[in-house]
Amino acid sequence: MRSYSVVLALCLAAGSASIDIPAGFTRIFDGKTTRGWHFSGTVHHGTTGIATVTKDGTLQLVQQPFGQGGLFITDKTYKNFELYLEVKVPFATNSGIFLRSTEGGSAYQIELVQGGATGALIGELLRLSQGIPAPDLTNIWKTDEFNAIQVRMEGDAPHVTIWINGVKTGEVQEPRNDQIGGVVGGHIGLQLHWLDTYEPRNVSGGGMSNAMKPGHPLEFRNIAIKELP
Repeated sequence: MRSYSVVLALCLAAGSASIDIPAGFTRIFDGKTTRGWHFSGTVHHGTTGIATVTKDGTLQLVQQPFGQGGLFITDKTYKNFELYLEVKVPFATNSGIFLRSTEGGSAYQIELVQGGATGALIGELLRLSQGIPAPDLTNIWKTDEFNAIQVRMEGDAPHVTIWINGVKTGEVQEPRNDQIGGVVGGHIGLQLHWLDTYEPRNVSGGGMSNAMKPGHPLEFRNIAIKELP
C-alpha cells in the first residue's frame, strides 16, 4: 500500500481537485458554498473582501475594492486540532493561515508568501514567544500550483507541527499561551492581505504595494479538520 504522503504528492502533481482528505478529518468547506465561514467585520486588513466558489470546488478570495483585504474565518472556534488544506498563492502574494484567531485577527499564523517566508509560524497582532523559521522549500513547494498544508495544534501552551506536501517542515512547543487575555482557542482564518495602494497600476514592488497581484485570487480547497481532545 502506498503511504499517504506518496498518494498526496501524486494527486497534487496531477492537479486533482477531488483528492480525498486525510482519514479521520471532517470537511469545514463544502466545496459548493461559503456556509460556515464569514469575513471578519473588525479586522485591520479590511472588511469588504469577496469569497466565491468555483465549479470545481475551489474557494477564491479577492479584494474589493482593490487594496482592501480581509480575514475569512470559520464561524466555529477550535482549540486542539489538526487542520488540512490545499492552497494556491500567486508568486509574491502575501497571505496566511490563522490559527486560534480572534474575530479581530489576533492569531498564531502560518505565513504564505512565495519567494518569502512560506511555512513560517509567526504571530499576527500577537507577541509570539517562539516561532518556527521559514523552511527551505526548494524541493517541496510547487510554484503556482496547489500545495497541501497540514498543521497540528494542541495544548493551552500549544505544541505546533507543520507539514507541507507531506513533508514535516517545522515543530515547536510554545513555552506559554500567547493568546491575549489568556484565551485558548479561536477561529481558523484565511488572510486576504491589505495593500498600501488602491490602484492596480501602482503595484510595482516594495512595502505592501505588491502583496496582492491584480486579477490573481487566492485559492483554497479541501479544507478539513480533525478536532483533538
